[in-house]
Amino acid sequence: TVDLKYDDVSYATVHQRAFLRCGMMPVQPIKELWWFKIGASEERVYYYDPTSVDAALMKRARRSSRDNTSLEIHPTQLSDEGEYKCRIVVWDNTGNSTEPSVPISKEARMMLKVNVPPEKVEITHLTSGRNLSLRCKSEGAKPPADILWTKTSPDGVETEIPDLSKTREIEPAGELYDTAEQIFYQLDENEMIAKISCVVRHHNTNTTIYKNITFVSPAIQNALKVTIQRFAEPVLYSSIENQDGQDNKAGLVKISADPGFKVPYNTSVTLKAAAPGVFPEPRYLWWVGDQTGIAGRELRIDNLEEDKSYYVLAENPLGRVVLEVPVHITTSDYSQWNDSSGDGDVNEGDTTEGLDTGAIIGIVIGALIAVFFIGFAVWYWTIRDGTQVFSPKKEKPHTIDEETVPFRSTEKPLLRTISTQTLEGRRSRREPSI
Repeated sequence: TVDLKYDDVSYATVHQRAFLRCGMMPVQPIKELWWFKIGASEERVYYYDPTSVDAALMKRARRSSRDNTSLEIHPTQLSDEGEYKCRIVVWDNTGNSTEPSVPISKEARMMLKVNVPPEKVEITHLTSGRNLSLRCKSEGAKPPADILWTKTSPDGVETEIPDLSKTREIEPAGELYDTAEQIFYQLDENEMIAKISCVVRHHNTNTTIYKNITFVSPAIQNALKVTIQRFAEPVLYSSIENQDGQDNKAGLVKISADPGFKVPYNTSVTLKAAAPGVFPEPRYLWWVGDQTGIAGRELRIDNLEEDKSYYVLAENPLGRVVLEVPVHITTSDYSQWNDSSGDGDVNEGDTTEGLDTGAIIGIVIGALIAVFFIGFAVWYWTIRDGTQVFSPKKEKPHTIDEETVPFRSTEKPLLRTISTQTLEGRRSRREPSI
């Protein structure tokens, strides 16, 4: 009597080796060995005849070296799953060497189950303040995978997150399954780094996959907690002048300036913010003075004319920080930018200090007023003296003809002689004669 030893169900992992047991007890000489896969019909997988044939009708199949009758398939494919039949034909002469041997056939049926580990694991998240909604999805597993959530402290201690409000969905995808689980979690108030892991376990294939998501708050060096009118609650504040840039701590906010933080007068500057290692990606808000904030990673400043301090807010669900970004003018001189050649290049050798428009206008007005007063003074003094200063008319000189003068005396003036004679005549007429 020959008995077969076999397993009703055998398990294999895709791409690995499958073993289908079919052994004899006691071991007898083999006449034939057949392996079939049972489907709509019996598909021959393997045939063995010790006298002549050892044929694998499936190229990936062969007899096992364990007992020469069991079957191995490598590498296993998902399509290999199904029912198999083992048929063994042995010679049995019942211990009587004088009697002809009798072929005895034994058969056994068994199932092969092919397991598939998860092919892909993804985490997605939504945030609202410090409240997180996390969704982990495992794709392409057979049977469906299990999911659990853990949290790792900054010192590396991993613990399972308890008391989670979660929902699970299992969706068939052909012969495989997708498993998705969503949880809701609230970050602690002072939690600056939170590493949360979705752990996908597939016990049938002894597979464990970690998918981590690490939340990191934006950070700054030498921070002070201050109250800014723009925000309802105090925020951490510092200046880029207090950032040494040597700290490798994750989440430090870094500011760059193109062409620099010190620029010539009337130069345009682009400020850029970055926070390597921060997750989720922070939102940025720029402002100067009381102006409305401008959202975005970059801030464009056109034609800077004076020293100014700009401010940038970096914020994500774990925290927010504010950095002051001073930008300085290296000189107030803009005359060097007036290029007479018209090619727009700066003349490095021209160091003449220029005058602004107001000074030039003042000088011109002052000169006109001075000219006006000088002209008025000249005109006034000309009228007063009766002289013509500007281009006087030349008159013909007056000459006296000596022959036309009736009286000429070198001793007394003419008018005096005439006056004396007239006075003496008047006196002789008044005196009586004796």
